[in-house]
Amino acid sequence: MNDEDIQKTVEKLRAELARSQQQVADMAAAQEEFVRAVSHDLRAPLRHVTSYGALVREVLGDLSPEVAQGAEVQEALGFLSTMDQSARRMGLMIDGLLALVRASRAPLRPQPVPLAGAVAEARATLAPAEAGRAVEWCVDANLPTLQADPVLLQELLVQLLGNALKFTRPVAQPCITVRADAAPEGSVAFTVQDNGVGFDPARAGGLFGVFQRLHRETEFDGVGAGLALCRAIAQRQGAMVTATAVPGAGCTVRVAWPVAADAAQEPGAW
Repeated sequence: MNDEDIQKTVEKLRAELARSQQQVADMAAAQEEFVRAVSHDLRAPLRHVTSYGALVREVLGDLSPEVAQGAEVQEALGFLSTMDQSARRMGLMIDGLLALVRASRAPLRPQPVPLAGAVAEARATLAPAEAGRAVEWCVDANLPTLQADPVLLQELLVQLLGNALKFTRPVAQPCITVRADAAPEGSVAFTVQDNGVGFDPARAGGLFGVFQRLHRETEFDGVGAGLALCRAIAQRQGAMVTATAVPGAGCTVRVAWPVAADAAQEPGAW
């Protein structure tokens, strides 16, 4: 291959790279448009559903006691309650989607973050969820320092520890353990373990999917977006999240984190 052929090949590769970069930019713009639609266009009709539902409830409340206690009105009130709960649930699902988009688009600012301090900060954030409960926390003193974006890492820890708190509610003596774990060279790992209700391992395949739930809504709140968010945050920084559990015997979530930030993925990888 002569110099002219090499030059043509280089120019062709540069053109292909430019096209690829433009495609990435177009995808990013589409995501931004999606965020605007979710945050505004979808929330407006939801507000109408919840506010007008309340108005209908007020109108029914103004009926005479004899009519208000009738079977038809009581049935209508039940319908309104279901409608309101569904609308609020959809609002939470929109919040979950927005959090996923933000996590995939936010600029990464990796820096050394002592995991012990980050866990303490996450626990402080979750203090209201722990109020009135005697939760035993076992946090290793030798937790590693991660090369991570501190804001996104904090969001990941709040989700993981929040799940542990949620699924240990039925347990008489809840215990949550955060400890360092063995990892291959070039990475560090830690686990978050609880003694809560656990889940069926046969259904673990969809655990990190968006809006995937392994328990009934009547048992535990949430819309099933938390672990999907954890996975998106971890993947952006070259990390991996896995989970194992035994029904009635708790759950263990393992996070393997690269020592260097070289493996971080580009925005939009969720």
